[in-house]
Amino acid sequence: MPRYRYEAVDAAGEVLRDEVDAASPEAAVDQLRDQGLLPLSVAEAKGGLLGGGLGQPLFSKRRTLSRKMIMRLTQQLSSLLHAGMPLDRAITILIGVAEDEPAQALLARVQEKVRGGSSLADALEAQGAFSRFYLNMIRAGEAGGALDVVLKRLTEFLERAQALRETVTSALIYPMILLSVSALSVIVLLTFVVPQFQRLFADAGKALPLATQIVIATGDGFRNYWWVGAILIGLAVAAMRQQLSHPESRTRWDRWFLRMPLFGDLIAKVETARLARTLGTLLGNGVSLLSALAIVRETLTNQVLIAELGEVAEHVKTGRGLADPLLEAGGFPKLAVQMIRVGEETGQLQEMLLQVADAYDGEVQTAVKRMLTLLEPALILGLGVIIAGIIMSILVAILSLNELAF
Repeated sequence: MPRYRYEAVDAAGEVLRDEVDAASPEAAVDQLRDQGLLPLSVAEAKGGLLGGGLGQPLFSKRRTLSRKMIMRLTQQLSSLLHAGMPLDRAITILIGVAEDEPAQALLARVQEKVRGGSSLADALEAQGAFSRFYLNMIRAGEAGGALDVVLKRLTEFLERAQALRETVTSALIYPMILLSVSALSVIVLLTFVVPQFQRLFADAGKALPLATQIVIATGDGFRNYWWVGAILIGLAVAAMRQQLSHPESRTRWDRWFLRMPLFGDLIAKVETARLARTLGTLLGNGVSLLSALAIVRETLTNQVLIAELGEVAEHVKTGRGLADPLLEAGGFPKLAVQMIRVGEETGQLQEMLLQVADAYDGEVQTAVKRMLTLLEPALILGLGVIIAGIIMSILVAILSLNELAF
């Protein structure tokens, strides 16, 4: 019988790592749930140098649905269930209206498992296309008999996350186009325009000004040794990926990112908004605070803040509450922590967390727009300076040749 390594959370919020014998990954998950554990990851245990690591997504299947498709299916299922339609009939309708084959196939597999007696959360989990946050929300809704309400909240959560993502992406389009055009313009000047003057300067030798010699040498380098630059860029990207794949190196880089001017503050705000919205949504659907914190850690991307949140969870186990450990961690904005403290004191932690998320979503959008407002003129000015320098170096050389002629 295969052996599976797992990572799970117990009722006290303690993260457990061990191995279990089971016929399949699904059976391993069922065993863990029967023991009162909340599975985080399940992967087949392999011996020797090929041993698999922990922390992989459940069943490690490739995501087959886009974020937009998941949001659309969630919204449609919420509407159908809210109208009083049975789950099986609602899934049948979704299969009929799905526009792409992967969505239809996934929904058909989900319906088959639901008809076989599985809960919706288990059926979705077996597909490997949904996050643990999404699955635990569905599971909480099924346990409380309010699946349509939970699906509506999930839809709102996904819509807000998608809106923020699209805002940032749209804001980055113009600077990226400007940067691409700038780089292309400089390359064209150096590789095609400058060489046209090289014959004119061929007989001048050392009479050429230093700036002109540098420009011509740079153009020759671009034209003849562009492949060296491509290799160096590829090596740099590979080295960066390797650095980020090691936990210690990733932590050092993430700590450096947090200390960067402007960008560090933006990263902290993005992570705070994600933490607050995920935690508030989970608490609102009956998930315990310790289990919710374990889930929230998986939604964050900065390793420094993930480690701090792990320490916060250890303090929460002792009954200290959430605000004080967050304040002591030091990585999260103090205003957000104070708002969370108010929520704890007034017994409205869930509502306050969602308010924190709304506030920091707005701050992120404002910060991104402000940074892009500064970036655009900086790119234009930089491009102008580079092109002006190239043109001036050529003009100076032409003038020096004219002086030699007389």
